[in-house]
Amino acid sequence: MRRVSVIAAAAVVFAYAAPAHAQTTAYEGARLIIGDGTVVENGTIVVDGARIVAAGAGVNVPAGAQRVNLAGKTVMPMIIDTHVHLSPTRERVVRDLKQRAYYGVSAAMSMGTDNLELMPMRNEVIPGAARFLSAGRGITRKEPMRPTHQIESEEEGRKAVRDNAALNVQIIKVWVDDREGKVQKVTPEQYAAIIDEAHKADIRVSAHIFNMEDAKGLMRANLDIFAHGVRDKDVDDETVAMFKQRPNLVLIPNLPDRGVKVDRNWMKSGLPADEFAKLEAENIDRAQVVKDFFGIQSRNLGKMNAAGVKITMGTDGNRPWGAHEEMEDMVLSGMTPAQVIVASTRNGAELLRIADAGTLEAGKSADFIVLDANPLDDITNTRKISSVILRGVAVDRSQPVP
Repeated sequence: MRRVSVIAAAAVVFAYAAPAHAQTTAYEGARLIIGDGTVVENGTIVVDGARIVAAGAGVNVPAGAQRVNLAGKTVMPMIIDTHVHLSPTRERVVRDLKQRAYYGVSAAMSMGTDNLELMPMRNEVIPGAARFLSAGRGITRKEPMRPTHQIESEEEGRKAVRDNAALNVQIIKVWVDDREGKVQKVTPEQYAAIIDEAHKADIRVSAHIFNMEDAKGLMRANLDIFAHGVRDKDVDDETVAMFKQRPNLVLIPNLPDRGVKVDRNWMKSGLPADEFAKLEAENIDRAQVVKDFFGIQSRNLGKMNAAGVKITMGTDGNRPWGAHEEMEDMVLSGMTPAQVIVASTRNGAELLRIADAGTLEAGKSADFIVLDANPLDDITNTRKISSVILRGVAVDRSQPVP
C-alpha cells in the first residue's frame, strides 16, 4: 500500500475545474484509502452533486463549499460485491439494494438466477440503494427448481447465450458442477460452445465450479471469470501455473462459512430484531468437516494471491452484510488488508465495467464510507461505519432498512 504525504500533494490530487454552489461539499482531514493501493494522510474530498471533483492532499476547497471535518476518520470507496443472488420480486430487490447501501456496498452483481421481468431495474437510480447488475439467467443442465437455461446440447448452450445477450447482460454464468452427483454436469464441449458464443458478442463468461479438473478445462476453453475457487482439493502446481499464464482471468473466491461462532454484534443496529435473533441462533461452532471445507478454499486463495492472480470480492447468496465477513476471511486466507480493499473496490469496478466507481478520484461517483478506525490495521474496522455517502448523499443509517 503506497502512502502519500501532504508534501507529495501534486502526485495525488485528481481534480478538474468545477464551480462551487450549494451542493458542493468538502470532506476534510481524513485518511483516504483511494482504492488503487494509494493512501493519502490528511486528505480532502470535494463533492459537487453526485460526483467527486477532487480527492487527495493539498486540495483547494471552493469558496462557499460546505465543509465537513473528518479528522481522525478513514475514508474508503464503497464496496463492490461481484457475486450475489438477489430476491425474485421488485419490492424485495429494492430492500436488498438498500440494505447493501446501509452496509457500505454500492453495487451488486446478481449471478444468474434473476427474475427477467426485473431487468429494467438495472437502469434505475433508486435513492439510498446500491446499483443492480445482472447475469440474467445462467446456464445449467437439467436441474429442478433452479431458474436457469437448462441445456442438453451445444446449440442449446449457444441459444442461451444469445437470449441473454438480447437482454444486454453484463456476464454469462455457467454452472459446471454435478451437485454431488445429483445432476448432470455441463460438458466441456458445451461450455466451450457457450464461451465461444459469448465472446462473439463481447460478453465474458463466469463459471461456478467445484472440482480442480473442471477449473483446468474451463481455463483451456478461455473462461474469463471463476465465480468460486477450487473446492474439492488443494490446487496443484499445474493449476497455479495455468492461472499465472492468464493475467486477465479473474477469481471471485466466495469463501464458505468458517464453521466457528463469530461476533455479530456489529450487525445488530442494521437488522430488525427478529432477523438478528435468527442469525444469532444459527451462529454456532460447526463440525470439523465444515472447517476443513473452508480450509481447502482458504489455502487455495492464498496460493492464487501469492501467484498474482487478479481477485475481486463476492459473497454469493443474499447477505447484505456479507462483504465485511468475506473481507475478513480473505485476510485470514493470506491476503493483506490493503490487497483485500483493492479487490473489493477498484478490482470489482473493473470486473463489472463500472467506469465511475471503485476509487476516490475526480469524475467518479461520490460513493464512499467514513470509518471510525483504519481497516489497514484491522480489516474488521470496515464494520465501524460512521457514515455512508452514496452518489453524494448520506445513506440513512438511523434505523434498519424496513
